[in-house]
Amino acid sequence: MPRVALVTYDPRPEPSKDADLPVLLRALREAGAETEAVYWDDTDADWAAYDLAVIRSTWDYSWRADEFLAWTQKCATLTRLANPAEVVRWNADKRYLGDLAGAGVPVVSTSYIAPGDTAHLPHDHEYVVKPTSGAGSRYAARYTPDDHDTAVRHLARMHEEGLTAMVQPYMRGIDVSGERALQFFGGGLLHASRKRAVLTPGTAYDAPKVAHPNLEPWTPTPSERAVAERALAAVPDGAELLYARVDLVDGADGEPRVMELELVEPNLFLFLHPGSVAGVVEAIVAAAECS
Repeated sequence: MPRVALVTYDPRPEPSKDADLPVLLRALREAGAETEAVYWDDTDADWAAYDLAVIRSTWDYSWRADEFLAWTQKCATLTRLANPAEVVRWNADKRYLGDLAGAGVPVVSTSYIAPGDTAHLPHDHEYVVKPTSGAGSRYAARYTPDDHDTAVRHLARMHEEGLTAMVQPYMRGIDVSGERALQFFGGGLLHASRKRAVLTPGTAYDAPKVAHPNLEPWTPTPSERAVAERALAAVPDGAELLYARVDLVDGADGEPRVMELELVEPNLFLFLHPGSVAGVVEAIVAAAECS
């Protein structure tokens, strides 16, 4: 009987936002795996007691990136960690988009402004500013050239916290065809979803945002699937991936581009795709049994 830890976050004092966690716990136990949900920062957790630790919903990690990455390294010495610690480290900083672009993967054009850098912001089109280490649209905002002073204050706030900013053109294709999320698990395409634009004009960078507005099932096109698979093929040590989510938007030419490649703690949206539960369980049990 394999022992599996589904690694999550401590939501106190609020209820957990991971609606998939109890579904997976129940399904894995029914499949014969001894499974527990464990907080990644639980100092009493005995990671060596598990055959496999699956990072599922560590949704506070971007606020505590150094601490979290240190935990992944430690956990990986005690048990098999999915995804692997080095993959997680690479993916936790969105400057990985530059690596994907260098490998020929079509990505959203991105520039970076680190603390101490001179800010060069677009003056002829809408753009988005967000941190290279972030999740759930934290510290993300959409600007026009007329919003230059507000964007500079946004940059200053992030730099005060030691965060590097990334600047991308606002992809107007999101307003037409949305953002598509292709979810892979156990080496194959699991399912896909589509959401509408998260960032609306005038919404402050520190205002709460709906992370997945108007989420719905989606059937990916051949070109979407091809771009997603090219992105996964470019991941260093990607052969050991258990799960991945590739977020795509359309460029001005109507062709898909990678907005984000999520290899740390992607929401699986199983509530939208209940038929995918069996495939996730099968892949986790197989990974635990071969550890």
